[in-house]
Parts: sequence; structure tokens; C-alpha cells
Amino acid sequence: MGNAHYISGGEKYKILLFVVTSNKFKVYFQVIIIKKGSSIRMDKRFNKKDLILLLSLGFIILLIILSMYMVDRQWLKMTEIQRSMEEQAEDIRGLRGTVRLLERQIKSGVTSAKANNNPAFNDLPDTFKRAYKASLKKDYAEGDWFVNAFSTSLKTLTPLISQDVYASYVQDYIFESLLSRNPDSLEWEGLIANSWQTSKDGLTITFDMRSDVKFSDGKALTAEDVVFTFNFIMDERIAAPRDRAYLEKIDKVTAADKYSVIFEFKEPYFNALSLAGSLKILPKHFYQIYLTKPQVFNESKGLLLGSGPYRIKDPKGWTPDQGIIELGRNPRYWAPVSSSFDRIIWKIIENDSARLTTFRNQEIDMYSSRPIEYKKLLNDKQLIKRTQHFNYMNPVSGYSYIAWNQKRQNKSTRFKDKRVRQAMTYLTDRDRLNKEIWLGYAETAISPFSPRSKQHDKSLKPRKYNPAKAKELLLQAGYKDSDGDGVLEDKQGHDFSFEMIYSQDSEDSKRMVLFLKDLYARAGIILKPKPSEWSVMIDLLTSRDFDAITLGWTSGVETDIYQYLHGNQVDENADNFVHYINPELDKVIDIARATVDEDKRMPLWQKAERIIYEDQPYTFLVRRQSLSFIDKRLKNLKVTNLGLNLGFIPVEIYVPNKQQKYHN
Repeated sequence: MGNAHYISGGEKYKILLFVVTSNKFKVYFQVIIIKKGSSIRMDKRFNKKDLILLLSLGFIILLIILSMYMVDRQWLKMTEIQRSMEEQAEDIRGLRGTVRLLERQIKSGVTSAKANNNPAFNDLPDTFKRAYKASLKKDYAEGDWFVNAFSTSLKTLTPLISQDVYASYVQDYIFESLLSRNPDSLEWEGLIANSWQTSKDGLTITFDMRSDVKFSDGKALTAEDVVFTFNFIMDERIAAPRDRAYLEKIDKVTAADKYSVIFEFKEPYFNALSLAGSLKILPKHFYQIYLTKPQVFNESKGLLLGSGPYRIKDPKGWTPDQGIIELGRNPRYWAPVSSSFDRIIWKIIENDSARLTTFRNQEIDMYSSRPIEYKKLLNDKQLIKRTQHFNYMNPVSGYSYIAWNQKRQNKSTRFKDKRVRQAMTYLTDRDRLNKEIWLGYAETAISPFSPRSKQHDKSLKPRKYNPAKAKELLLQAGYKDSDGDGVLEDKQGHDFSFEMIYSQDSEDSKRMVLFLKDLYARAGIILKPKPSEWSVMIDLLTSRDFDAITLGWTSGVETDIYQYLHGNQVDENADNFVHYINPELDKVIDIARATVDEDKRMPLWQKAERIIYEDQPYTFLVRRQSLSFIDKRLKNLKVTNLGLNLGFIPVEIYVPNKQQKYHN
């Protein structure tokens, strides 16, 4: 066997090197010189001189490759320096405004955030008062890192197209909105907006914006960015169906002037102020290019640039394979109160045991405990000595559920029948699940509405475990054990068998599914557990290619169920992924959303809850308590009406100087 290699050539000749390996494992080569149509063949045994020559050539090639690599790195470094210089130039252009702000602060007796206990800080928005009070504490210090962990690998961090709550945690540090909700009073407060006015008919909201806000690259944030954000989301080419589902209530968003923006609604909407005020503002100059190439945006992994207190190092370069998410301070952050941490970091640690080990080794600052671990960890004297623990029912806690898919591959499933779904709930012993899986650190969920919410109809009680009732309903639906093998069959003789998707990285989910498998088997139903990666679960939801899946939804102060239970949201990429359609419920949801008067709206939500309770599109499982251990070096932790203030923006927790362990 041999290979010919072209070495050199000219007008009169060509030289070829033909390398040959003999059967005796001796290496030969032939030099073929071709001249004017003739060839001269020379056989020569491969010797030491030739080896040195080849090694020298290889070394030269290696040097060339290394040089190319170094040039590439230098080019990237030069690009980064150029970007930094451009941003600094932008900062210098805005220096006059900063000087004027300092002059106002000096005149009012304020030269720093800790000048005195009663500062006359004219430009301090209400949103920052909690963080400001924290900065007045004697041991307050800036610096150090807050290191946390996610239990799931994130598919993308890009806003709008990301689908999980973990991505939103990251985005909250980077993007800002016009308003922010006070965690104690639950009232809306100005953030980017100085003030706002709502028309008498409730159809128009006008926001007057701050003029000193900049994105992390130094560009000013104006009303045009707010207008762009709305139009960008509403562009059908952008894969943002969830956001469009809510924003479709808005007719248009216009800029009255550079720092004044107007939201006009098509019809009254109970959550209008929240909808407009909580819109995460995207910088037009950064995202507008993706209107010309929307597919690039839709497939992106980390396009992140905002005006928040933190920024990602490369706003276009994050990818899931990095295994870590790291945010650094936004040096151009506009707010009068700085965030305490130099960095916010999340490590991706999917295994529960590995995450606990990492926390024990003090490599992360927080551990969200499983119930089975919580009691054991409370008896761990060494761990308790260096941590603080929290056990509470989050006021806006979400709920876990089993979703029964009613349509798969364009064919109706057995779960299309309401009686089957009701039977599955009767067969799901939620009291035992709470006792054996969650050890009592949970409460049975009845519906999407919290039992402490005004939306909840207090006359509704959780369905108790009742195999006899379930058997009766299944018989009505045509399911019985016709051949005596212990398994129910439908009228066509097909076994009642289905797959249940769950997260392979959640030990509690695994235990729950195996528990249900045994319960259902007693009733003649075959449950086939199907553990899956989070990214796979997202794909299955998008394609609607599953029988049943167990997941969880987050909740809010007042929950709008349109997104995942309205019949209009069954399209691909929307969140009614179980194909649940009830025209009566749709009508009630539509009327409730259009009813601004709370006293009239709450009975409508309660009516919607009764319909859901009857239809059981999900088997609602539990609302779990938060069970957290947090390193004691983190100070000013408090439980509010929005939960623990651990991830609040502005950041109001900190680490005193003597307890800091990370340095930039």
C-alpha cells in the first residue's frame, strides 16, 4: 500500500514522494521526477537522515499551527480591547450627566450610600430602599461571590426562547423592566419608570422613564428600546409564543418622546399594569439585527445584553457545554445603590447527591434540600454550625402535577375522556405521597390557585384516594379486565398501558413515579417509567410526543391560567401541551382577564377553578415547602411575601469583609 504526495514542481518537471510500507514493516519511499512526459524512478531505503527531515518538517508545521492559534487569540483580545475602548468612550461622553448627579448629591448632603442614617437621596427610587437600608448595616461590605447550583442543564439562556425557570433566574440579574413589585406590600414601584398614569378607561398606560439608564455596553436606554421589545416579541418569526400569548392584549406601544412610552390595550385587562410594567427591556441596537435573521435568534444559546446590575462576559458567547454560568458586575449600572457581590455564579450539578457534597465542601453557598435529607441535615452539628436554614411555604409557591396528554401524533388518547382523568386522580394517593416522599413538607394541590389566594373556591376539597370510585369511572369509560390477566383493557382489547416522563436527575420524582407504578398496577393499569434529561423533556413537550409527564408550574400573586389551560394555546411551542380544550372554561378565562374590578373578577376565577376541578386536565400533586440551607456568611436573609429575598433585584444580601473568601 502507498500514498503519493506532491512535493514541488515547475514548468519543466514535477517531484512526487511515494511512501510505501512493506510486509516486513520496513518503510520505503519513491521519488518520482516527471519531466517532459517521461519519469525517472528511484527507490531508496528510509534512513535516519530521512527521519530527521520528516520530524523537522512536522516541527515546522506544529510551529505554524501554534502561531495561527496565537494570532487568533491576539485577534480576539484586540476585539475585546476595542469593545472596551468604545464603551469607555461612551462613558466619557456621559460624564457630564454624572457630574451633575454628584453635584445634586453634594448639595443634599450625600456623598456616598453610607453617609448617614437619614440620607436626602433625591434620586433613590422606592425599589432600592430595602437594598439601601441593608447598605447602612455596620458589617455591610461589597465584594465576594454568590455561588449557587442548578440541578438541570440549561438548553438556552436567550430571553423569550428559554422555557425554564432557571434561565429566568439568570435573566433577572441582566434585564430590567419599568416597574418592580415590592416584596412586602406587593405593590408596584418604579424601576426604569419614574412615574406612570392610567387612563380612566384603563386602556392606556403612560410611563415617564428615567433618563440616566444605560445598557451594560454603555448605550442609553430609551423609549425606543421599550417599543422595539414589544414589536420584537410580537414578530411571528421570533419563537416567543408564550410571551405573545400575554402581550396580544396590547394593541401597540409607542414612544411619546425619548423618555416617555405609551401602552395602548385592545380591551380592559385585569393585569394590564403588571403586563406593561414587567416587560423585560431589550436593547434595540443589540437585538434588531435578528429581525433579518430570526432563525439565528431562535436557535441561539446565550444572547444576553441588558441594563441590570450584572452582565455576562460575552453577551453572544455562552453555550450549555460550559457547565457554568458566571455573571460579573455591570460597571455602568445606573442605580444609586450598588449590588454587593462582584460575581453571581451557577454551577450545573444535576445529581442530587453530588450537589449536596458540593455544598458540604463549601463550593456552593446554598442547598435546596429534599425532604428526606432535611431532617437528617438538621441533626448534622457540623453543618448546622456554619449554615442557616429556612423552612417555609413560599407565598407564591408553584405546584407539581401530572399532565395527561389528550392528543398524541394527531390521534386522541385514552386521556381525552374526562372520566379516565378523574379516575387517575382518585388512584393517586397524594396523602401518602406527601407523607412518604415529601415527609409532610408539602400540602395537596387542588388547582392552579393557591389555597390562600382569593382566586380559590374554599368549598373545593382535594379528591381522596378512592380505588373503588376510580374503578367505577374506568368501567363507565369502557375499561375492564376482559381476559382475567389483572390488566384493564379497552373495548378494542388494548391494555391500559402508558409511559410517564420524569426528570432522570430528580430522586424524589423517581421515587414518586415508582410509588405510582405500584398503586396503578393494583388497579390494573401499567405505568412505564421513562426517565429523561431536561432537554429531552422540553423537546417532548414541544412535539407533544408523550402520554403523561410530571412537572411543575410556578405561581404568582394572582395567577393567569390563559397560557397553559386556554384552548387557544394548544399550538406548537405554546404551553397547553396536553391539548386540553373546554369552550366553557375558555369563555370564563376571557371574561375574568377582561374584568378589572377585583370584587367581580374573583368569582370568575373561582368558577374557572370549579371547571378545572371537574375536568382534571392535570392531576395536581402538591405545593412543596422551601427547605434551604445557606452559608452563614451571607447576611440580611429574610422571608418576605414573595419568598426568601435570596434572588431579589436589587440585591440586598451581602458578605461582611472578614467572611469574604472570593476575590476578583
